[in-house]
Amino acid sequence: MYCRHCGTEINDYAVVCPHCGCPVGKIRHEDTSDKSRLVATILCFFFGYLGIHRFYAGRIVSGIFMILTLGGLGIWTFVDFVVILCGSFKDSKGRHIYEWLD
Repeated sequence: MYCRHCGTEINDYAVVCPHCGCPVGKIRHEDTSDKSRLVATILCFFFGYLGIHRFYAGRIVSGIFMILTLGGLGIWTFVDFVVILCGSFKDSKGRHIYEWLD
């Protein structure tokens, strides 16, 4: 089996890719959000400290907390950025924001 993110050959029973660290499990279509991972990544990179990417995903309450804490002084923003890049970030309905383009 190959990692869907980096293309490295991995063990069939692996949970995460040993090369890039992204989850290997298959995401079903009904679990995929209609939001764009590219947009979420750009918003997090430039406006992560304001939680704009969380507002985009419909996660209003956590977006407000990010504004009040300036993205957890940058730590929360960095963690969200990595999670978005790996395709594990979820919208307000619990669906993965996985597709790069709509």
